[in-house]
Amino acid sequence: MARSTPLLAALQTRLGYTFTDPGLLQRALTHRSFGADHYERLEFLGDAVLGLGVSALLYARFAKSNEGDLTRIRAHLVRQDTLHKLALQLGLPEALRLSEGEARGGGPQRPSILADALEAILGAVYLDSGFEEATRLVRALFEPLVAETVLDNWAKDSKTALQEWLQGRKLAVPVYSVLATHGKSHEQTFDVACAIESLGVNTLGQGASRRAAEQAAAQLALDAVMALPPASLPGPAKPTVVVKKSRAATSRSTAQPLAKPTSE
Repeated sequence: MARSTPLLAALQTRLGYTFTDPGLLQRALTHRSFGADHYERLEFLGDAVLGLGVSALLYARFAKSNEGDLTRIRAHLVRQDTLHKLALQLGLPEALRLSEGEARGGGPQRPSILADALEAILGAVYLDSGFEEATRLVRALFEPLVAETVLDNWAKDSKTALQEWLQGRKLAVPVYSVLATHGKSHEQTFDVACAIESLGVNTLGQGASRRAAEQAAAQLALDAVMALPPASLPGPAKPTVVVKKSRAATSRSTAQPLAKPTSE
């Protein structure tokens, strides 16, 4: 059994939980680049614990909300961005175990690695003490976020809204393509195109992740199709609307020609 180090002891204080088996916590902080005994199986367990724990919080908080609303709120709360912020608050970067190459490449700050490690910690707590303790940690982490959540602020995301708008008019769903990536691996920017062939609409979104770029492109496409005259939906003479780049979480747009998709 692994012994707790000062670093692990400090992390357990921040978590508000002390492991009976410190080796589980050590494994939860070990990236696959470091060795075979890494966190991926624990992450699998932690993802399930997180989903049910947050679902229970939302079920109690929004007693009159339907399944669709609760599902959308949960998706926002358990997404990578939220887990990344919580991992930073807990000081996980300094406790991660990564290969030298991964560490030099920015691994300790990479959102995907930190989010996975936090889920792995939840899985480790589950194995160490059971479901009750694991969900207690979920409540400690997420109750403040749920308490400040306003249902009206969690509208459908842009991709969902665009898809439902098109399907409601019996039009084909949009096609998303990664056109380019920029920057180093741990701080990349993605360019993603959204194409609605039946309406001649093409948009280009940019974001810090593929998902964020897709959402940005979808929002521009949604704005474009909703601005089309009703007589053109659907019809043989489709107007062509080309909307240029939009950066996720900002309204600034710049003109840029669309490039051919590159392989992911």
